[in-house]
Formats: sequence, C-alpha cells, structure tokens
Amino acid sequence: MSVLPAPTFDDIRAASARLERVAHRTPILTSRTADARTGATVFFKCENFQRMGAFKFRGAYNALAQFDATQRAAGVLTYSSGNHAQAIALSAQLAGIHATIIMPRDAPAAKVAATQEYGGEVVFYDRYTEDREAIGEHLARTRGMTLIPPYDHPHVIAGQGTAARELFDELGPLDLLFVCLGGGGLIAGSALAAAALSPECRVIGVEPEAGNDGQQSLARGEIVHIETPHTIADGAASTHLGRYTFALIQRLVEQIVTVSDVQLVETMRFFAQRMKMVVEPTGCLGAAALFNGLVPVQGKRVGVLVSGGNVDLARFGAFLA
Repeated sequence: MSVLPAPTFDDIRAASARLERVAHRTPILTSRTADARTGATVFFKCENFQRMGAFKFRGAYNALAQFDATQRAAGVLTYSSGNHAQAIALSAQLAGIHATIIMPRDAPAAKVAATQEYGGEVVFYDRYTEDREAIGEHLARTRGMTLIPPYDHPHVIAGQGTAARELFDELGPLDLLFVCLGGGGLIAGSALAAAALSPECRVIGVEPEAGNDGQQSLARGEIVHIETPHTIADGAASTHLGRYTFALIQRLVEQIVTVSDVQLVETMRFFAQRMKMVVEPTGCLGAAALFNGLVPVQGKRVGVLVSGGNVDLARFGAFLA
C-alpha cells in the first residue's frame, strides 16, 4: 500500500467541501459560569451534537469519500473503542460500503449498539490481551478490505481538522485552544487549522492521567508506547500516538497536560447542570484542564473542543450520582 503524504491545511479545506451538507456545522456555545470560573472568554465547540454524537464522523466520512470503485466494492475495516466505530459504520452506510469494525469487548454498550444499528459488522477483541492493530492488518489482508485507522491517517486527520476550522472561521483568532488527546487525530487536525487561521494560538493537548503517552512522547521527542490505560475516558485510552499525528503534534502543539477521572466527572457535572448537555468523559478532557487551572488563561480568548457525547445513560447517571 502506498504511503500517503502528510496532511496540510489545503486538505482540511478539501475535507470541508466534502463534508458540506453532510456533517453538521456544530454550535459554539458560551457560559457565563465558565467565564467567571476561569477569568477568560470561553467558547465551546460542541461536537457532541455532530452526527453519531462525536467529531469522528468528520474524519471517517472524509476518508471514505475518497475510496475508488475497487475499495468501495471490497469494503472498509477499522478498529475502535466506539466513536470511530460508529463514524465508519454511519459513513459506510451513507456511501453504500460494507464496514467491519473491531471493537473491545468492554466497549460502552451504547457505542456497540449504535455501530451495529448503522450496519457495521462488529468483531470483538480483548483490549488488554490482544493487539487490535495486528487483528486489523490480518483481516485487511485476508478480506481485501481497506483499513482506515482511528487517527493515524491523513484523510482522517484532515477531516477532524474541519471542526477547528469552523471554530476559527466563526470567531476569528483565539489565544488558546484546548483539545482532547487520544491517538492524536483531532489535535493534529486542529493544530493545522490553528497554524493557518490563528498562528498565535497556543494549542494545548489534554490526556487522562492514566494514559499520558502523548505527554511523554512530546517530552522525549519520540513516540512512547504504554500499557492500555484504565480510565473512564475510553475514547482516549490509546497506547501510543501515530506517525502522522506525532509529527504534527511535535511541530504544532505547545503543551500536553493531564487530568484525573475525578476531574472528568466534575466536568461532566458542570456540562449537565450548567449547560444542559450530555458530554462523555473523553469529551470533558479539554474543559477539565481549563477549569482546573492547568494553563493560565485569565483575560484570554479560549476555545475548547468538546469531542463527543456518546455515553451509556445508566453509566452517565452513576457518574453524576
């Protein structure tokens, strides 16, 4: 398989054109309470209102929209803990392509159910004892399908970058942008958009404390692999960054910070009580870093990417009880 060139802002522009009238242009919301708590002017880009409930639809659709006839006939394959799974399944349904999704057995039930309802064929694996990438590569070879990984793919990164592009297009320059970080697709695309549209904006990545491989990688100057982290932020429970995503993070992201699961629950409660929104734990990473003062923001214009809202309601209720 040929190696694709690294994505550029031109790729984000092209992705925006493909996604026009297909993806939702999600709302940018504000909160006087958030501004008072932080001393900043805060703008929340709410991808929890995106199709299938998360930003992942952008990258998945952008990737599948570039399939040729042979790829479309053979189908698409991916691995994901949930949101990319749903995104690929829905995008494939819209494109008339068969999708096979490798998902961990302990993935949130709501994400598994939605993936199957979108027509995805789910293959389960044990995230603590099995290697999803190896399983995916094997199935891709034996079935002849095209593998679209959750984050380390130029078309996926470009699609994810359209969320931040919309944010800057609507608001103009920002001083800081907080972005959740798992495998790095969203922050890589967001950093590309920031560099083009708001060059002075400082891009801050936020990981769960238990899964700070990105923070370690940025500090060491190389991709660090860790054991599968135990965190409620299942969408950020990755074990390493990708080759494409790390290169962009290393060049364009200023800092990576971490937050605890307790802080994520507190932030879920804020969104539910003050902004009347359901936000999944991973979607709370950026706001949790903001609210806990991990980066000085007083007097600044601050963007926060709220990545998704896919969480089992029973689990959501238990978190906030």
